[in-house]
Amino acid sequence: MTTPPPEGWPPEHPAQPYDQGYYPYPEYEEPYGDRAGGGRILRSVLILAGAAGVVTVLVGLLMMAVSPDEYGLAEQRTTLPPRSAVNATAPADPYFRADPTAPPPEPRLPPAPAMQPSTPLRLVIKRLNINAPITSVGLDKKGAIEVPSVGNPNLVGWYRSGPTAGEAGPAIMLGHKDTRSGSAVFSRLAEIRNGDEIEVRRQDGIIAVFTVDGLEQADKTVFPTQRVYGDSPIPRLHVITCGGTYNHTTGHYTDNVIAYATMTSTRRA
Repeated sequence: MTTPPPEGWPPEHPAQPYDQGYYPYPEYEEPYGDRAGGGRILRSVLILAGAAGVVTVLVGLLMMAVSPDEYGLAEQRTTLPPRSAVNATAPADPYFRADPTAPPPEPRLPPAPAMQPSTPLRLVIKRLNINAPITSVGLDKKGAIEVPSVGNPNLVGWYRSGPTAGEAGPAIMLGHKDTRSGSAVFSRLAEIRNGDEIEVRRQDGIIAVFTVDGLEQADKTVFPTQRVYGDSPIPRLHVITCGGTYNHTTGHYTDNVIAYATMTSTRRA
C-alpha cells in the first residue's frame, strides 16, 4: 500500500494524485538515483554479453565455411554413391575399382568395325537428357587436357590429339559437372548405367553408337592414365567429368567420374 504524502504537499499541484509517482519523497531521491545507476550498469553488462555471443557465433560460422568437411558440412550435392567392385552378375551396379594399369571393362556387346577419322560434332545421351555440341581441346601449360570454357556449360571437349569417335582406340571426351552458376553438361554422368547408349554425330554424316561397359569413380591422385588413354584395337569412347567432394581450399573436386563405352553400331544421320 502506498504511504500518503504529508498533508497539503505539494502545494503547487494540489490536484495531482501522488500514486502516479510524479513526486517522490525528497528522502527517497538518493536511493532511486542509485537504482537508476545500477540499472545502467546492468544494461551495459547485458549488451556486452550479447555482443560477445554474436562474435562467437560469427567466428564459428566462418570456421565451418572454411573447413566444411571437419564439421560434417561438405556439400552433399557433390557426393557420388560409394564405389564398389565390378560385379559381372549385377549389371545394374556399374561402379568398379581396379589397378590404374588394368585395361578398361570388357565390351558388353560385339564391337563394330572401326571407321576412318571424322571430327565429332555432337554428343547425345538420351537417358540423361544430354544433347551437347563438341569442341576440340588440346593440352594446357601443365600438360593436362584443357577443359571446355565455363562460359558454355553445355559444351563437351574432345581431345584432338587422340582418336576421333569411331576410330580404333579411345576417343576422349570431357565436360564440366557444374559451374558457379549451376549444373553443367555432365552433372548427371554418374547416373549412367551399363548398356546405356551414347551417340556421337560426326562430320561425315555418320552417327557412331557406343554402349556403356562400366563407370568408374577414381581419386585424382591415382588417375588411371593407362586405362583411359591406352591403345585399343577397337573403337572406344571414354567420357570424363569431375566427382567426389568439392574441396573449397583447392577449388577442385577430389575425384573423376569416367564412363567407358564401346562402339557397337553406326547409322546415317
